[in-house]
Amino acid sequence: MDHATVLALHDRELREGAQPDGPGARVEKVGGVVRHVADAHGWNGVLWSDLDETDADAAIAEQVAYFTELGRDFEWKLYGHDLPTDLGQRLTAAGFTPEPQETLMIGEVAALTLDAQLPDGIRLLPATGRAGVDLVADVHEKAFGTDSSRLRARLLDQLAAGPDTVVAVVALAGDEPVSAARMELVPGTRFAGLWGGGTVEAWRGRGIYRALIAHRARIAADRGYRYLQVDASDQSRPILERLGFSPLTTTTPYVYEP
Repeated sequence: MDHATVLALHDRELREGAQPDGPGARVEKVGGVVRHVADAHGWNGVLWSDLDETDADAAIAEQVAYFTELGRDFEWKLYGHDLPTDLGQRLTAAGFTPEPQETLMIGEVAALTLDAQLPDGIRLLPATGRAGVDLVADVHEKAFGTDSSRLRARLLDQLAAGPDTVVAVVALAGDEPVSAARMELVPGTRFAGLWGGGTVEAWRGRGIYRALIAHRARIAADRGYRYLQVDASDQSRPILERLGFSPLTTTTPYVYEP
């Protein structure tokens, strides 16, 4: 896999050529910025920019004014190769708060190691309706310690409007949800994205996270997607590398709250 070529393809198909990720959402290109606009429980933010030292501050101010007028907090999704090189500093100066940096990792599906199996006593349940989504949200809250109300509403909207564009799955130990993950399949592109993989603390270290990656990768392969992309934490990066994913750049969410 040629890293520079795949990164450029990722930027072109998923960022500059982004698609709305749910009903009621829209993608707008304004000057040198591509932004995603959704309702209050959807994802709002800047996905891509083509800026330099002469126009970056004005573009930042324009996005702040736009989302503030909507009354929405939003995220500027900054990648390590974005320009200008001091864009992160400019965002901070404009009132954005950086969240922990992650690593953009991409794997070519045909080259990944997909033989990971669930440990004994664990079974998978596809989340295709409200009951399954509630289990996904329950795991999310326990694994990450964050509120899952936005995730619940967004996932229900995605499943209702485009069930072929999202896969969500829960790992159960008996009737107890212990891990969950989802995948977004972007129509017309070569990419599927892995999101939200999390395991309840007491069940970590048993291979469930690895098995959920392999499970989703096999689905992506069956549906004809060539690449999988993940925004990986420091904890998940070593697992992904062992499965065949490569780190291509970093990504940092810069969040603005009006």
